[in-house]
Amino acid sequence: MGLLSDYLERKTSKLSLPDANNALAGRDQAIITQCLHEVKRASIFPPFDEKYKSLVLAMGCFWGAEKLMWQIPGVAVTAAGYAGGITKNPTYEEVCSGATGHSEAVLVVYDTAKVNLENLVKTFFENHDPTQGNRQGNDIGTQYRSLIMYDSKEELDIINSIRDSYDKSLQKAGYPSITTEIAPRSDFFYAEEYHQQYLAKNPMGYCSIGGTGISCQAGLVTFEKETS
Repeated sequence: MGLLSDYLERKTSKLSLPDANNALAGRDQAIITQCLHEVKRASIFPPFDEKYKSLVLAMGCFWGAEKLMWQIPGVAVTAAGYAGGITKNPTYEEVCSGATGHSEAVLVVYDTAKVNLENLVKTFFENHDPTQGNRQGNDIGTQYRSLIMYDSKEELDIINSIRDSYDKSLQKAGYPSITTEIAPRSDFFYAEEYHQQYLAKNPMGYCSIGGTGISCQAGLVTFEKETS
């Protein structure tokens, strides 16, 4: 009975976010200190070019989410990490325990002359199921929850507008309401080096990316094709 109760407690803890009193403490030292993007061959750490902006999002396992984002024309660099939680500089194992409060997240650094926030948010919503709460398909736990973080009131308005429009489309198709967490930007902690651009290093690796099949029309902007 003790083993069963321990199992149920661990399973339940992965489906509820910790608070400051019961989250893991973490550490002052960063998990990694330097890393070149496997595909872009540029540093995944700031400072970035002044013309670039960035976005932090989470849509399930970060391996597939990062690959999806680095393939978008105009995205300069991406990184896998942990966002939306309490623990400082958490490890992957700590995040998976559910005791840090983080989502598996992706930092997206992009050139606004080639792609904008609307297009990135549209891609975000279309390529996962944002109605599933603390899971994404067979991946269950708070670290798999849908999350998008903003830097300004202008960005929040854009994200909310697209979310609301897509929510109507999903509900019309029989889905429940969107559960995506939309929050102000907080600390983004870089994941271990082996997680960075994982699917470029391991092409046959696990990828959970898969949307609902419902198109998100809001905010779509067309950019001219690059000639160089």
